[in-house]
Amino acid sequence: MLQIPDSMIPVLKRMIKLIADQGDYSADPIKRERLIMGFTSEIMEHFVGGRIRQRDRDFGLFKAVELTPFRGAIPGNILYLHGGGYCTGGMEYAAWFGKFIAAATGARTLCPAYRLAPESPFPAALEDALATYRFLLENNPDEKIALMGESAGGGLCYALCLKLKEENLPQPEGVVALSPWTDLTLSGESYQYNRERDPSLSYEKLVVFSKSYTDRPEQPLCSPLFGDLKGLPESLIYVGGSEILLDDSRRMRDALEKAGCRVRLTEAEDMWHVYLFYNLRRYRDHILEISEFLRNSLR
Repeated sequence: MLQIPDSMIPVLKRMIKLIADQGDYSADPIKRERLIMGFTSEIMEHFVGGRIRQRDRDFGLFKAVELTPFRGAIPGNILYLHGGGYCTGGMEYAAWFGKFIAAATGARTLCPAYRLAPESPFPAALEDALATYRFLLENNPDEKIALMGESAGGGLCYALCLKLKEENLPQPEGVVALSPWTDLTLSGESYQYNRERDPSLSYEKLVVFSKSYTDRPEQPLCSPLFGDLKGLPESLIYVGGSEILLDDSRRMRDALEKAGCRVRLTEAEDMWHVYLFYNLRRYRDHILEISEFLRNSLR
């Protein structure tokens, strides 16, 4: 994937803010966000490269794409859960960053395009994540599984771990969460103190997404921050220091540590939501850390 030089950071920040400021959240924000997500994934697809074999899988209620590196493939599977506030993101969006992760780690990566709210509210996304996890368990019984997700997908990784506890299913070997949305009640203080600093997200947008997804945002399978986290696998969390979801990551780190789980939080000063999507040269080490963590988890 093409690396973006540090000199482009201010330009990217202005571009992201310009797009975000066009939102009218009294109209149809979900339709608008879906159009933007589709356009974004179309652009980013061209930066990934062609080192990945792609296979579509049909799960009935939803579809997924399985991504396998042509060279240097390692045993094990990554289940990648995309973001988009549980309301946006389709098959193309689910796959483009998954291709980057598959290429970086050498691991087969499964990316479900889970059902979206408001057409399919909670627990649809969680049920689809569980279905893909069961698929990996049943079809690759001798191989390990790691989870990765961004934004809502990062929160969904932790919600899936809680669901696996309920179902008495084995936990994944590790979790990587990029700017995870772990509190759909929107109670973190950073929703206010980073309100003017975040170029990509707004409190108003997340209110729409949360209400579209669930009428009980406080329940742990929607907001894993409030769940019983004992026994969850080791986590890496990456978050931008300027985003309104900063406290979702900090509080999740604190809750995991309190539950006795191993977790490492990395904050990128002055960065925006899911800054690692942009493959900035300044944060190349963060990608390398993630790749090493995932490869070690799958050994």
